[in-house]
Amino acid sequence: MTEDPPRAQRPIRSFVLRHGRMTTAQRRAYEAGWARFGIDFKPVPLDVDALFGRPGPRVLEIGFGMGHSLAAMAAAAPDRNFLGIEVHRPGVGKLLHLMQEQGLTNVRVLCHDAVEVLTDCIAPDSLDTLQVFFPDPWHKKRHHKRRLIQPPFTALAASRLSPGGLFHLATDWEDYAEQMLAVLSACPLLRNTAPEGGYAPRPESRPLTKFEQRGERLGHGVRDLLFERIPAAV
Repeated sequence: MTEDPPRAQRPIRSFVLRHGRMTTAQRRAYEAGWARFGIDFKPVPLDVDALFGRPGPRVLEIGFGMGHSLAAMAAAAPDRNFLGIEVHRPGVGKLLHLMQEQGLTNVRVLCHDAVEVLTDCIAPDSLDTLQVFFPDPWHKKRHHKRRLIQPPFTALAASRLSPGGLFHLATDWEDYAEQMLAVLSACPLLRNTAPEGGYAPRPESRPLTKFEQRGERLGHGVRDLLFERIPAAV
């Protein structure tokens, strides 16, 4: 088991809370589904198998947006246990609505800061996949410090993967993709699975999202990064 990386101070966050209104359907789904599928944040390790009532491969997605992609992945892989983190309540409500519509029971949801969840709630060496799709690119140069994918976060994320686990990123911003590639390549716990150390083809397991389609319309190439967790040096 790896040791936790030093707890980083968090004066800068990678998100800004937008208090958008829930639709009636989102609010009803939130109220009906949170007691069963929601996880109230507490700074203690989660018993993931107990949360799902079974063991199974563990997939954690950070920033699932409105939940369409996460719901599609959960429907396609009912044997896998999906944890989703999203700070915006309308997105949480929408995912719970999709789960209700599709009869999905293999997803649990947290509405909290992902860095605090990873630090306090997810045990080292415990995830099979950690995925971050289309995080906020904070495209203005003066805001790059707000980007999620930085060395301290990457070290934390890698430490939560089990050996052989996958860290899967996707973005439609070229300069952010370059930063991601450089940061992940420098992490001693990660190995690039793509040929020649570049970007990976989109795995079939990642559904096309509206962000990807928007990026294609704008002429932005979408880049996937797939890095494998390697055992820590003894």
